Amino acid sequence: MKQLTFVFALILGVVFSSTANKPSKDKEVKIKTSAVCEMCKERIEKNLTLSKGITEAVLNLEDKVVTVKYNPKKTDETQIRKVITDTGYDADNLQCSQTAHDKLPSCCQKTAESHAH
Repeated sequence: MKQLTFVFALILGVVFSSTANKPSKDKEVKIKTSAVCEMCKERIEKNLTLSKGITEAVLNLEDKVVTVKYNPKKTDETQIRKVITDTGYDADNLQCSQTAHDKLPSCCQKTAESHAH
């Protein structure tokens, strides 16, 4: 019984030490969007976090910048910007997909008054 307990403790020790010592290899990118409201924020964050390799996405509506943390082995900045444009929003200097943009609620579209500041 003592031997079984020792083996179990040894296995747990190896598992926890190998996972605890792994530093995060995630990268971070900040991307300017054309988002204006909470619905935009929710839509962009949801689509990004559902995308492969993205671990976190937070959109600041004051400056319209989304901060994305991602695993560079699974995705890259080009793919991240594509998710945003395919959602219907601009991503830095890339224009949104017109088809996706046209499906957005009218308040989220570029022609909405809140976009015309």
